[in-house]
Amino acid sequence: MTTTMIWWAIVIYIIIALYVAYLSRTGTQNNLGSYFLGDRKLGGFVSALSYSATTYSAFMLVGLAGLTYKGGVGALGFELIYLMGVSLVAFFGPRFWIVGKKYGYVTPSEMLGDRYDNKMVAVIVSLTSCIFLIPYSAVQLTGVGYLLQGMTNNEIPFTVGVIIATIVAIVFAYIAGIRSVAWTDSLQALFMIITSTIVVLVLINELGGFTGFFHSLEKNHSEYLTVPGNGFWSFTTFLGMTIPWFFFSLSNPQVSQRLFMPASLKSLRIMLMGFMIFGLIYTLVAVIWGFSAVVMFPGLENPDLATPMVLSSDVVPPLLGVIVMVGIMAAAISTIDSILLTLSSLFARDVYGNFKRSSTDQMQLRVGKIVIPIIAILAFLFAKLELNLIAVLSVASSAGLLVVVPAIIGAFFWKRGTAAGLLTSVMISGLMVIAFEVFKLKPLGLASGIWGITVSVFLFIVVSLLTKAPEQKAEEFLTCIEELKKSN
Repeated sequence: MTTTMIWWAIVIYIIIALYVAYLSRTGTQNNLGSYFLGDRKLGGFVSALSYSATTYSAFMLVGLAGLTYKGGVGALGFELIYLMGVSLVAFFGPRFWIVGKKYGYVTPSEMLGDRYDNKMVAVIVSLTSCIFLIPYSAVQLTGVGYLLQGMTNNEIPFTVGVIIATIVAIVFAYIAGIRSVAWTDSLQALFMIITSTIVVLVLINELGGFTGFFHSLEKNHSEYLTVPGNGFWSFTTFLGMTIPWFFFSLSNPQVSQRLFMPASLKSLRIMLMGFMIFGLIYTLVAVIWGFSAVVMFPGLENPDLATPMVLSSDVVPPLLGVIVMVGIMAAAISTIDSILLTLSSLFARDVYGNFKRSSTDQMQLRVGKIVIPIIAILAFLFAKLELNLIAVLSVASSAGLLVVVPAIIGAFFWKRGTAAGLLTSVMISGLMVIAFEVFKLKPLGLASGIWGITVSVFLFIVVSLLTKAPEQKAEEFLTCIEELKKSN
């Protein structure tokens, strides 16, 4: 595999993806609903593939494979917990969709601000999302940087890979908003699941078939097939990483915002079922990929280089390796696209829109487009830090977003929840998570996410009980359950 071949593959991918994005430009994207939500008309199949590509980014074939390389089979349990957490979408997804359609919400934070009858709620939740999602965006850029650097033996430096991903993500986001991202996501999701599965089958065949492959693991690396194995997956580590991951579908606004987009409840169900099937296949692929790297390249200093090493090895045919590399790169860029659009919509709708009450929908859209490259540049600067273990960094970002979950659950199921309870719980527990991550603190051996969600639940309940609840809005939201039953 040559660097020239890799450059050509990148160019071809960009041209095809740009063409697909251009074809998605139907109608005019002159308001927030059309640009950021696709006019709430996405079909189930496109929604499922787009949701999958957005969620399964550089984290999977770089991060989860690296995590498997680092600690063994515990990574499979960790990711399966995430798939179990997607059941929350089956429960909350229809409720998001109904209130979104009824009240015209563009962002999850706008929904919370209206439910708790306080504009500052939308502002604080939006800013919290920006603080924790920018590092998560950087994780995707980092994945592309490591991928190109590892596969070319540093002939394409880490920084060049990050720059390419940043520029392409900005361009895709600008072309037609979420509609272009959804269509390019769909292309990328199909591309990466097919090619990565083929590579796994090739790897298993070259390493002695399933029997020979797992026999080699058991004989030479038996610690990778048990928990805690080599010691990485202690109980507290597993708990600290899985709790934020379990609530990922609710806590991450780039994911929950997509619950507003399907054309119907039927499309929403198809999206969920398609994602579950996609996720199970992709999880098994990524974990086997990590185990393959253990067999082929034991002793790597940076586990996140496991995937590039496998793809550039003699075992994988060069053309297939390049194709899969493009698929991983595309997956990372699709996640960055979604985050850029979500954060720009949060800022435009909930920060700018609430501080400038006279702003029109078109003015907010212009502001959203202006901040897209600004957010991308911030993510690029964070990615330049080249922090190791993508999977751990992804979970750390989700740990910060976890503090909003009690208020989201309370929005639909607890009439006594108040704006004061939300603001107190989100700000105090959010600052605590940041402090724990910056100073690497783990009181009682527990990760920041565990402390964050615990303190957030406590503060939300206690402060809400001490303050007056917005009874009318609470009643309106709770009736969405009855509306859901009628619609079925």
